[in-house]
Amino acid sequence: MLKVSEDPIDASALLKAFETEAAGAGAIVSFSGIVRSKATSGGVEHLFLQAYSPMTEDGIQAAMDEAQSRWPIVNALVQHRVGEIKAGETIVFVATASAHRRASFEAADFLMDYLKTKAVFWKREKTDRGDAWIEPGDSDYADAERWR
Repeated sequence: MLKVSEDPIDASALLKAFETEAAGAGAIVSFSGIVRSKATSGGVEHLFLQAYSPMTEDGIQAAMDEAQSRWPIVNALVQHRVGEIKAGETIVFVATASAHRRASFEAADFLMDYLKTKAVFWKREKTDRGDAWIEPGDSDYADAERWR
């Protein structure tokens, strides 16, 4: 399941529903990405994300399909926010389910690497010093290289 919207993400509720849908799976892995607080992010007040629909969703869905073809996962969920997301709020939630833990971990990691480096989002951060567009870092691209 995939959702890209301005709606706040309730990771606890999403995980609970995902666990119910994936009944019988032996392993569920989830990841919540949160906008770092001002104290740990150098003064970031909020992020603003824009998506290019339907290209953004089509690309994420293709990555989800690839994850399901690479690993024996029985279910996957990606929910990503757009719009203004304040420090401390959840920006992305990813969950994967499989019979065994390794497939769930790797599929979730693969999906996050896609979201960080290839998903069609424009990201701008508002800080104490003003606004700035942000791009994935070298370490993000290095992480994504292992899936080639």
